[in-house]
Amino acid sequence: MESSAPAVFDIGFVLLLAAVGGWVARRAGLPAVLGYLAVGLVVSPFTPGYVADRHQLQLFADVGVVLLLFEVGIEIDPLEIGRERGRLFAVAPVQVVFSTVVAGALGLAAGLRLAGAVLLGLCVALSSSVVVVNITRSRRRTTDLATDQVLLGWSVVQDMVGVALAIVAVIALGLETRSGPAALMLTLLYLAIVVAATGLLPRLLRALRNEHDLFLVFTVASALALAGIGSMIFGIPLALAAFVSGLAITESREAAEARERLLPFRDLFAVLFFVAIGALIDPSALLKGFGWLGLLLGLLIVAKVVPIYLLARFAHVSRRPLQVGIGLGQIGEFSFVLATIGLAHSLIPAELYAAILASVVITIAASTVLVRMGHSRLAPAGI
Repeated sequence: MESSAPAVFDIGFVLLLAAVGGWVARRAGLPAVLGYLAVGLVVSPFTPGYVADRHQLQLFADVGVVLLLFEVGIEIDPLEIGRERGRLFAVAPVQVVFSTVVAGALGLAAGLRLAGAVLLGLCVALSSSVVVVNITRSRRRTTDLATDQVLLGWSVVQDMVGVALAIVAVIALGLETRSGPAALMLTLLYLAIVVAATGLLPRLLRALRNEHDLFLVFTVASALALAGIGSMIFGIPLALAAFVSGLAITESREAAEARERLLPFRDLFAVLFFVAIGALIDPSALLKGFGWLGLLLGLLIVAKVVPIYLLARFAHVSRRPLQVGIGLGQIGEFSFVLATIGLAHSLIPAELYAAILASVVITIAASTVLVRMGHSRLAPAGI
């Protein structure tokens, strides 16, 4: 028991710093996520002072990203999006494919191999669902209800298309140890298991509806187990498996309740996920990859913000197309997952990885602040 005391202190101290960092960020009118990222940089081995146990932090961060993306999967309701914002099913996939192709082509021109360029393209194409939710729920927001719905719907369709493309890329580019046909067969088998779970999990949740503690335990266990099975047995990256697993209960009546009860538990681990991202930023590698950082920020504007603005304007999905483009103009959690896959397979250099992590911080701050400009406020200050 005594030997575990340092580990307990480590997590407690990091969470305390994260709470302070999140509070400071919100007082400055920024999302708490930026405070968590800053705390990660403070406790990283690349900066002087206290150094957190990265292995322990990574374990909790893995749980965090699983619950984070599982909850995003639960939140997706394709039928509702189709009823209310049907055009998003046309314009959002076009944006994802266009952004991936343009960013990937420039990645190839910059010297990346095809697999690395594809991952870079997907990193640029996808936004952060967490940040989009923060933008639409912030008391400082200047978006109207219709713009909020477009932002949320667009990010959801982005996630759906992005995960499908990422799974195809992982198989087609040979990023799994198994052969292409075997990997495809295992992926289809896993999807069949998820489809079967859509009939079983809601029934079990319905039976536990009045058992609040067991309902939460079963929801969390389902997320971790399905994601773990997808990764260990079927070779699907853990975060992508978590997202697909969340879809298993999204259409059930229990989905909203499962998401509501999961949120506090997810938020605690998601804090450690963003702290872990900050702890991975190596300032020395970032200095070497400053050119990559400039390229990424330029790509986000040219290959993402501008296309989203044009598509939103000419497809008439929003009366505030510029706000939609800026609100979606950041790199988020899926991009981090894809960049990590690329680094693990030596498809992207450490300098580019550091630049992607830095882009997460810069673009989250920029999109959160700039999206408020140009429109009157809807509510008082504070987040």
